[in-house]
Amino acid sequence: MKPPYQITNKILMLITSISEKIGEINGAFLYRLTTELRKKNRIKTIQSSLEIEGNTLTEEQITALLENKRIIAPKKDILEVQNAIEVYDRLNQFNPYQLKDLEKAHSILMNGLIESAGKFRTTNVGIVKGSKVEHIAPGGTMIRGLMKDLFRYLKKDDDLLLVKSCVFHYEFEFIHSFVDGNGRMGRLWQTLILMQQYPVFEFLPVESLIKQRQKIYYSKLSESDKKGNSTPFIEFMLEIISDALEEVLQSQNKPLYAGDRISLFKDKIGKNKFSRKDYLYHFKNISAPTASRDLKWAVEKGILAKFGEQRLTEYQFLSN
Repeated sequence: MKPPYQITNKILMLITSISEKIGEINGAFLYRLTTELRKKNRIKTIQSSLEIEGNTLTEEQITALLENKRIIAPKKDILEVQNAIEVYDRLNQFNPYQLKDLEKAHSILMNGLIESAGKFRTTNVGIVKGSKVEHIAPGGTMIRGLMKDLFRYLKKDDDLLLVKSCVFHYEFEFIHSFVDGNGRMGRLWQTLILMQQYPVFEFLPVESLIKQRQKIYYSKLSESDKKGNSTPFIEFMLEIISDALEEVLQSQNKPLYAGDRISLFKDKIGKNKFSRKDYLYHFKNISAPTASRDLKWAVEKGILAKFGEQRLTEYQFLSN
C-alpha cells in the first residue's frame, strides 16, 4: 500500500528549484567535488547526524579519528563515530532497494552499541520527549511486514525519486524499525537513495542543515504523525535539499581548467578512443582551440595516446 501524502504546490515548486540546481551542478561538473571538500563534507555529515543523537565529538576530533590519531572523549561517542565513518566509507556497497542491505548497514552503524545491531525490534516501543509520549510506534510483530511494504513502494511507485526519498525517510522514522539508531539510519538511507540518480548527494552536507534546524525537523515529523501523512515532512526535507544544493553552487562555482576537464572526460569515455569533436561535444562551453590545447597537454603529460593526424586524429587514455 502506498504511504499517504499529497503533492502540494510547494512541493512542485521545490522540485523545480532542486532540478534546476542539479542541472546547473551537472552542467558545471560540480558533482565532482575536490577530494578536500569531499572529506570536509563527509566529516560535517557524520558530526551533524551524530550530534542530533547526542554525540559530543567535534569536527576536529572526528578528523583526528579519520587520521588514526588518539583523542580523549567518551568511549561510546568514539565508537559511534568510528562506526559512522565505516558505514559512510562503504556507502557505495549498499543497494538502497534491498532490505537486507539496510539491516547490514545498521549492524555496522550500531556495532558494539546495542546487542541487536542489524536486527529489527520485536518489542513494542514509545518515543518519549521529556515527560511526554511523543510517538507510539507500530508493534514489534508488524515491523518486517511494514518494512517490506515500504521497500516495495520505493522500488515500484512512479513518483519522483526526490519525493520517494523523503517519504521513505519519514515512514522509516514512523515505523521505528530498530531498538536504536533509527534517526541516523533514516538520514543515511535517504542520502543513499538520492545518490542513485544524483551523484552529488554522496558528499552533500544535508545533515548539517538538518542539525541547524533540528527543532523544525522533529516538529515536522510530529506534524506529519498528527496529520496522518508525510506531506509536511516532504516539504521540509525538500527545502533542506534545495538549500544544500545552493551551498554547493555558492562555494564551488569556479572555472574548470585543462586537468579538470581531462579528468572528468576520462570518467565519461573510459578506455574508448575518441576525437576532438567528441571532447567538444562533452564540453560545449569551450572553443575548438581550447579543446586542442587540452588534448595536447594531456598527450605531453602521458595521460593520452594520440593516433593519426589532422581530422583523423583519435585519442585514448593510457592506463596508470
